[in-house]
Amino acid sequence: MAFYYTVFLILLLLVPLNHSQSTVTNQSKFFTLMKNSLTGNLLSNWDVKKEKPFCNYTGISCDENGYVVQVDISGWSLSGHFPENVCSHFPELRILRLDHNYLHGEFPDSIRNCSLLEELNMSFTYLTGTLPDFSPMTSLKVLDLSYNLFTGDFPISITNLTNLEVLNFNENGGFNLWKLPESFSRLSKLKSMVLTTCMVSGFIPASLGNMTSVIDLELSGNFLVGQIPAEIGMLKHLQELELYYNQLEGEIPEELGNLTELIDLDMSVNKLSGKIPESICRLPKLQVLQLYNNSLTGEIPDAIAKSTTLTTLSLYDNMLTGEVPRGLGGSSPMILLELSENRLSGELPTEACSGGKLQYFLVLENNFSGQVPESYSTCESLLRFRVSDNRLEGSIPEGLLALPHVSIIDFGYNQLNGSIPKTIRNAKNLSELFIQSNKISGVLPLEISQAANLVKIDLSNNLMSGPLPSEIGKLRKLNLLMLQGNKFNSSIPDSFSSLKSLNVLDLSNNRLVGHIPENLCELLPNSMNFSENLLSGSIPLLFIKGGLVESFLGNPGLCVPAYLNSSDTSFAICSESHNRKKVNCIWVIGISVGIVVVGSILFLKRWFSKGTSMMENDETRSSSFFSYDVKSFHRISFDHREIIEAMIDKNIVGHGGSGVVYRIDLSNGEVIAVKKLWSHKTKDSTLEDQFDLNKELKTEVDTLGSIRHKNIVKLYCYFSSLDCSLLVYEYMPNGNLWDALHKGKLLLDWSTRHRIALGIAQGLAYLHHDLKPSIIHRDIKSTNILLDINYHPKVADFGIAKVLQARGGEDSTTTVIAGTYGYLAPEYAHSSKATPKCDVYSFGVVLMELVTGRKPVEADYGESKNIIYWVSTKVETKEGAMEVLDKRLSGLFKDEMIEVLKIAIRCTYKTPANRPTMNEVVQSLIEADPCRLDCCKSSGKAKETASVTKTKNQYDI
Repeated sequence: MAFYYTVFLILLLLVPLNHSQSTVTNQSKFFTLMKNSLTGNLLSNWDVKKEKPFCNYTGISCDENGYVVQVDISGWSLSGHFPENVCSHFPELRILRLDHNYLHGEFPDSIRNCSLLEELNMSFTYLTGTLPDFSPMTSLKVLDLSYNLFTGDFPISITNLTNLEVLNFNENGGFNLWKLPESFSRLSKLKSMVLTTCMVSGFIPASLGNMTSVIDLELSGNFLVGQIPAEIGMLKHLQELELYYNQLEGEIPEELGNLTELIDLDMSVNKLSGKIPESICRLPKLQVLQLYNNSLTGEIPDAIAKSTTLTTLSLYDNMLTGEVPRGLGGSSPMILLELSENRLSGELPTEACSGGKLQYFLVLENNFSGQVPESYSTCESLLRFRVSDNRLEGSIPEGLLALPHVSIIDFGYNQLNGSIPKTIRNAKNLSELFIQSNKISGVLPLEISQAANLVKIDLSNNLMSGPLPSEIGKLRKLNLLMLQGNKFNSSIPDSFSSLKSLNVLDLSNNRLVGHIPENLCELLPNSMNFSENLLSGSIPLLFIKGGLVESFLGNPGLCVPAYLNSSDTSFAICSESHNRKKVNCIWVIGISVGIVVVGSILFLKRWFSKGTSMMENDETRSSSFFSYDVKSFHRISFDHREIIEAMIDKNIVGHGGSGVVYRIDLSNGEVIAVKKLWSHKTKDSTLEDQFDLNKELKTEVDTLGSIRHKNIVKLYCYFSSLDCSLLVYEYMPNGNLWDALHKGKLLLDWSTRHRIALGIAQGLAYLHHDLKPSIIHRDIKSTNILLDINYHPKVADFGIAKVLQARGGEDSTTTVIAGTYGYLAPEYAHSSKATPKCDVYSFGVVLMELVTGRKPVEADYGESKNIIYWVSTKVETKEGAMEVLDKRLSGLFKDEMIEVLKIAIRCTYKTPANRPTMNEVVQSLIEADPCRLDCCKSSGKAKETASVTKTKNQYDI
């Protein structure tokens, strides 16, 4: 009997041992499953083969009994499928963090069986499909499924999770439209509810006021309508309330003044009306108040001036009236004051910078009067000062133009007088100076040349006089110089030809005298206007050839050379005093004729060497030429017939979404590129349809042909017939940016890449902001960025896509119509409505290519993912951001590359309104110039010789 009793005791002791061994084996199996189904470098730390204790694995935590309670592989950049039945293997699991990885497929339904799970974070995992019923997960406290691609119905079952404290579904725009149910009020422990860009519609239920534990409530970027319920004022612990980008209307509830813990209140971009409640302006902890882009009326409450905490006040684009409260900013550390586009009057607030932190002072388009306060001269933190379109008078404070950090000063369209202070020499960071349409007099100070970072100067329509300083030629970054409508009375300085970055030069309506410097032709094909002056002498030949004769109208002393036989009666024929120039030009013509003769001999030799069959073919081509309508946009020196002759297979250099491209070496030594657009005939198209399409294409091409910008490819001429259309461009010897980055034999150094990025941005900024009406490219990608002999970029293939879209047939489905996968803005993909912000998004992708050296779409990003996803998984830390930089480049400019990466991320924000404009991008890229301190030298072909926060305000970049 004693023997059996002893055996029984031994068996009892062995049962827990066997159970424990079974549990260990079961848990180990899951780590093997994870290594088999997921890929990523960090998984190499898990030594499943050598049976190293899994509790010591990186990211794994166990309890005292050896049960896994935490799996944290967030930010490991893993890809693949997360295994099913995680809680069958880890029955004690409390925390599961899988965020910032690329997990293929749909949400793993088996996770809902984790009844003890308290935290589930699967944000930035880009999962698809529908979500299950979460009701079994009763222990859950934190649920974060933001930044995924879920579809179907929103999981209302989460309202059964009464222990929930954090609920985050930010940026899940694939759900069906849904409404906030009353049952949300059951989540009495909830502290954070973020449902931004989550397809929420309907009214905000008053019952949300019962969720008194909430600290953070974010419902922005949705389709909410109706009034804001007064019951929100019952959320006594609320610190952040964000309702921007909805369709809310009615007045702002006075009860929001009960939110004494509130720090950030943003209800911008809605349809709110009525007055700003004074109770809100009295909130003791309020730091951010953003109500811009609504229909608010009345005055800004005086109570706001007594705030000791306010850092951001953004009220632009409303209908506010009256004076700004005196002392605004005097008691608080104000950083941003944005009151633009209202009906405010009175004097500007004098104490806005008293806190010493003001960076943005923006009060454009109001009715402010009086003088610009001297107090702003001491505001050394200022970055942007914009007061245009008001009624300001008096002189410009000298110290304001000498601030060390300010990048934009905008006084345009006021009634300011006096002169431009010489203190501008100290404005070392100033990039844009706008003082147009005022009453500024005196001379343009020579000291302006010491503000070496100036990119744009607009002093037009003032009373300035005296000479144009030759020192302006030192402003090598200048791309816009507007001095028209003044009384400048000198000659045009030769030094202006040094402004190699210049895109727009307007000196019209002045009293300028003397000849036009021949070397200004070096700035062509930029936009230049010299009309309505007192200039004399011969108009330089290259201006005439470039079709810019109209830029010289209103100068009675100007003439054109007799040998041009110009039919333009606006100018006299140059007199005998220009004979010497005439003789020189005759020599030029003589040489040109000689070249043509030699070319003709070579052409005839080739012609007669062909066989009879080729001659018949040539006759067909020649006869077809006469059916073409030819439109030239530049004075050209080649025979159109020669182009038709040379369009043979051996000259094809590429195929694009809109056509086939030929490189043609002309007999006169020039090289051109000819794009033959794909035929626009369709099976059902009528002659009238084809005529209408041709007419629309011609209209679009006329616009493109009129563009003169150094970063936009030059369109020489256009041939059209009912059978095909040909575009003749300047030839870019270094091909396109795609090939240079991904196939090039020479490695582009960072200074070259930055120069390319800036050039593209300037070209796009010209299309978006300087043309009326503006042009949207629609298909920005690295293959549409061409590089000249010095690797300077030129934007190509814009505008045509818009026309081709109307043709139907095959072309309507090509990538050129709706952009190109990998570069395509998400809103354009869904709505097919192109906006300038679509171009900004695509440009951001190109920037990422330049920074990383990687392609927009690569296999290791994962299925249906692009470079934007890949970058987002890396940039949580500075070390991670460093990982994405092109490893082929040395480390000399890593900080500058990171700055450009930040710009790229802002450009690719999912919400279009959060992206910067191209003008803002240009400015940001200038500030990130690796050569701004002369620490490098540009080199077109050089090898490398040396080694995210959300933005809601349009000016916050």
